Amino acid sequence: MKILRLIVITALTAWLLSACNYLTKREPGIGKAVEWSDLPNWNGDAVEQAFLGIQAQCPLMANKQDNWKPICRDVASLEKATPAQVRAFLQQYFTPHRIYGQYGKLEGLITGYYEPILNGSLTKTEKFAYPIYAVPDDMLTIELSGLYPKLEGMRLRGRLEGNKIVPFHSREVIDGKEQPLAGKELVWIDDPYGSFFLQIQGSGRVRLDDDTIMGVNYADQNGHPYFAIGKKLVEMGAIELKDVSLFTIRRWLEENPTRADEVVNTNPSYVFFHLREDINEGPRGSLNVPLTAGRSLAVDKRVIPLGTPVWLDTSLPDGSAYQRLMVAQDTGGAISGPVRADVFFGTGRSAELLAGEMKQKGRLYALLPVETGAK
Repeated sequence: MKILRLIVITALTAWLLSACNYLTKREPGIGKAVEWSDLPNWNGDAVEQAFLGIQAQCPLMANKQDNWKPICRDVASLEKATPAQVRAFLQQYFTPHRIYGQYGKLEGLITGYYEPILNGSLTKTEKFAYPIYAVPDDMLTIELSGLYPKLEGMRLRGRLEGNKIVPFHSREVIDGKEQPLAGKELVWIDDPYGSFFLQIQGSGRVRLDDDTIMGVNYADQNGHPYFAIGKKLVEMGAIELKDVSLFTIRRWLEENPTRADEVVNTNPSYVFFHLREDINEGPRGSLNVPLTAGRSLAVDKRVIPLGTPVWLDTSLPDGSAYQRLMVAQDTGGAISGPVRADVFFGTGRSAELLAGEMKQKGRLYALLPVETGAK
């Protein structure tokens, strides 16, 4: 009996220790290294397509981070590399790390964005009556890192009112009757909701009435927090959560013009734009390199450093697998948290169809330079 009791106690102790370990909260973020074979479809992806983005960002990354210098020194040798050569290069210079969410969760939300094409004019007319604004002259940007180094990268936006700095205008004020930004219009468009959705995407193209195409890129933001109006529509009972998409939101706004402003203004964040220098290249993300359709990713840079290659394991809205090499080259107001990413799908209608419906579960793996450790 004593032996049996000892066996039971030993087994129970082992189970309790195992349970405690299981229930321990894993720190969210980039975890320890995993094997390359743990990346679903690692040997099946056309990794050379994403490698072009890595080559494009190398001049910037090598200047910012010492551990990128040997990578970028040897990148030029793979100008016309095969997928196998690119895979071998990545395996030599990087190590894959699984990214964890809260409580050790592996799956998070993967969405998409794109570059819309709008119709516009350089002058206001009855048809082209809706402005896209440049950065206001009176908006102040306050850097906090000078006083508080731990807040590096955090900025406040405001404006002077007498001798006080107050928050900059919200969306409701900017688009209201007072029109405080009059005179800062870059271009006028014919879509009453075009500017709103352009601000969510962060960049776009405008076809002028003489068929000239101009590109507009994110320049700055008014400092107010981003709020997803889809959430407001769900709270109102206007759209079911499972049906929320770019298309259902737009449809509701168009069908309910008397309440549209009320809903749109629940998102006080407002984005300002500048003209793109080269219309032939992709829009530039937060890393200031041209984005690559289907290969550039917007992430939370507090978790995943910009420039990091990322292995994405998710699916498209039609259920087909979408497992591929991406590069973290952008950020977004709605992209917050460890296992959270936004796929840049490109320009135009086909990209819009993908981005508008993309809200899939997915997993992320960060490819870190070999010298870089993780928790």
